[in-house]
Amino acid sequence: MLGAKMNIQVLPEHKLSSVAPLKQFNVEKKEVELILVKEQNGVQYTNSSDEVRETWGKKMDFLLSVIGFAVDLANVWRFPYLCYKNGGGAFLIPYVLFLFIAGMPLFYMELALGQYNKEGAATVWKICPIFKGVGYTVIIIALYVGFYYNVIIAWSLYYLFASLTSELPWLKCNNPWNSPNCTEPQHINGTFLGNRTPYAKYKNTPAAEFYEREVLHIHESKGINDLGLPRWELALCLILVVFILYFSLWKGVKSSGKVVYVTATMPYIVLFVLLIRGITLPGAMNGIRAYLHIDLEKLNDPQVWIDAATQIFFSLGAGFGVLIAFASYNKFENNCYRDAILTSTINCITSFFSGFAIFSVLGYMAHQHQVNIKDVATEGAGLVFIIYPEAISTLPGSTFFAIVFFIMLLTLGIDSSMGGMEAVITGLSDDFKFLKRHRKLFTFAVVFGTFLIALLCITNGGIFVLTLLDAYAAGTSILFGVLIEAIGVSWFYGVDRFSEDIERMMGFKPGIYWRVCWKFVSPAFLLVVVIASIVTSGNLRYDNYIFPRWSNMVGWSIALSSMLFVPIYAIYKLLIIPGTFKEKSSNICRIKRHIAICF
Repeated sequence: MLGAKMNIQVLPEHKLSSVAPLKQFNVEKKEVELILVKEQNGVQYTNSSDEVRETWGKKMDFLLSVIGFAVDLANVWRFPYLCYKNGGGAFLIPYVLFLFIAGMPLFYMELALGQYNKEGAATVWKICPIFKGVGYTVIIIALYVGFYYNVIIAWSLYYLFASLTSELPWLKCNNPWNSPNCTEPQHINGTFLGNRTPYAKYKNTPAAEFYEREVLHIHESKGINDLGLPRWELALCLILVVFILYFSLWKGVKSSGKVVYVTATMPYIVLFVLLIRGITLPGAMNGIRAYLHIDLEKLNDPQVWIDAATQIFFSLGAGFGVLIAFASYNKFENNCYRDAILTSTINCITSFFSGFAIFSVLGYMAHQHQVNIKDVATEGAGLVFIIYPEAISTLPGSTFFAIVFFIMLLTLGIDSSMGGMEAVITGLSDDFKFLKRHRKLFTFAVVFGTFLIALLCITNGGIFVLTLLDAYAAGTSILFGVLIEAIGVSWFYGVDRFSEDIERMMGFKPGIYWRVCWKFVSPAFLLVVVIASIVTSGNLRYDNYIFPRWSNMVGWSIALSSMLFVPIYAIYKLLIIPGTFKEKSSNICRIKRHIAICF
């Protein structure tokens, strides 16, 4: 809007000598509000409101929050299977390559961007206001993910409660939800299955029927156009998840920074316990050998490289605005370079380590049913809610192992969801100050809003809604968002200027390796991944159910609803700035060495 004020941030008086005169920006002085910024121990004060930005209580709070966000369910239910499917140890070649040329540089870029500017995903674009739309893009995507990600946490909670019995309910076929075709695991082997279907896809085991008929009630729905009402048991679990999220976030990083001491460390304890138990099972070594086998010929398949690229990107979690939000609460002089290397490395090692716990149990399953590893290997919900629980149910002390396993899934989900919610809350409250003044109420509105939409995902046909959101809400759109973000920082704000910002914080500039990655390699990587994501997308399906055409159109509408913020906001900024098009383009991204123009 034409009457909007512009905030010009000026460094302390002794550094003003290199600042260009205000008149060169072609704005009226009466439209300008000067805000003096002082940096004292990394905290910014303004002379207009004496506002002090909250900081992490301890450095470990920040590190655990970043690790907790990055290490999520995908580390357990996706990476091990991708590694096995794509050549085992050979898959690590493209995976590690993409980690170094794109994953780490993008991770480092977002931490440095948030820490230097001390702003959320939207207002951090004071460095180049025409790109502020991408901030809204990632905030909207983080909100969309919360709509369905919390449902998966609710499933974990439901399984946790169901595990509090002497005999796990998915062990036998004598339950009200079982179908007449239910077959108990001890009666299923390679001869029984024949060539009809892999064991992992067989739908009539007690574990498969517990998931699909008791938890999802998918048998009572004909598809996405037949949802039904929300299931009250899952609704109660979802309410509990929402309360956990709210009371973890309502006081900002002071509260969430303490919760992650449990949620970020518990998965490692549980993974270690499950690994120790897993390697003692018959057939475990066969599973681990299958996981680690090296098939270099797989590297000739372009799909392997696409899988590695998308996995490293989504695994580290760049682009959701979370890393920017978390880093904005750091002290100004914090060494975010070391943090980026440490946390991204821990994330990738966790993915690799989890494969041993998963495939030791899959080897046991293959041994029990006298089938090949490929017949029991799977990914996603089928792994953590069907195959793994079934294996646990056959062990001595099955209740104990089931409880710790679902506690692990619960904690993996909670801290990742906390990160997404924090990105939304910080991003919008930094942009709209009245939201920051009422953070507790705003936090409640965000988590309660996600609860209302999530109710669609706990109906009889809710799995179809969840699958649709998972495919479109944060697929191509988040890749597009990070591509624009990388271009905005590297080419419009400038790698040299960005490097100077880092030097002011930590006393040293990034090396040539990082600068080349930021300017050329990472944007090229993201462009290829975006194109591959679009080209490889097809009609959506869930098992044998093919989604109708209209639902795919709805999915792309969801994706576009976030991506369109980028061009719409850029056009808006160009329209409201006076002058010729050339003057507008020059003024809107002009940032001198010690001055930032915020439109």
